[in-house]
Amino acid sequence: MKSSDHKNKFLLTNREREVFELLVQDKTTRDIAQQLFISEKTVRNHISNVMQKLNVKGRSQAVVELIKLGELKI
Repeated sequence: MKSSDHKNKFLLTNREREVFELLVQDKTTRDIAQQLFISEKTVRNHISNVMQKLNVKGRSQAVVELIKLGELKI
């Protein structure tokens, strides 16, 4: 039994979702930081946190997983 299936909608924080939605629009770390009024380091931290949650290496792998999980629409 997979209880994690029901928790998928809570996988990302709102901010993490915002960061990845911009990432799939081909925005750079700098673009994302400016658009969300946060530092580039904070953007990288959000991306890193999501990669850890998904147990993947790299932004593109994280994006693919989020799409598979229905967390991200492109």
